[in-house]
Amino acid sequence: MSVKSSRSKIEKSVKRINEIEPLLNECQEALSDLETQLDRMDDLRKGMIKLFSYYGSSAWRSDLELDEQGLLPEGLQRGVLSEDLVYDQIVAARDAAYRMLELAADILKNRI
Repeated sequence: MSVKSSRSKIEKSVKRINEIEPLLNECQEALSDLETQLDRMDDLRKGMIKLFSYYGSSAWRSDLELDEQGLLPEGLQRGVLSEDLVYDQIVAARDAAYRMLELAADILKNRI
């Protein structure tokens, strides 16, 4: 192999590595972030079940009635009494779960 062809081969290799190395770094960062968020969601699951069970329950209706009567403290945060906010979270959680399933199936099917 001549010096010129050897140099060309090395340059192509360096170019390839420089193109692909950032992909590895991005994958590592994204997977680390994903693991952190999956752990967070797993930790929140019991709370989400409690929130979603509360929504529309007799306790929720009773609390909503007290709010509508103006009997709850003025500074009390009451987003949980909003039908839209809780419902939107239920839908968002379901949509995220479906998206995770689809992504997981695609990764496993295509071996990445």
